[in-house]
Amino acid sequence: MQRISAREAKNSFGRLIDMARAEPVAIEKHGRAVVVVIAFEEYERLAGRDDAKGQDAKVASRPPKGEQ
Repeated sequence: MQRISAREAKNSFGRLIDMARAEPVAIEKHGRAVVVVIAFEEYERLAGRDDAKGQDAKVASRPPKGEQ
């Protein structure tokens, strides 16, 4: 896992995206890791679902407005 400072992440956001698509990236503030940026596909795998399908299921399960 690569690590970069929050300042570097802010100033080089495009590079952060490229890095996170290859492997998780820890973002540090004051020398301490505070968040990890991961590729969306990795997030879906970790969450155990396909986000698009999950969103469709949520919308489909809601009753139409006025029928609540």
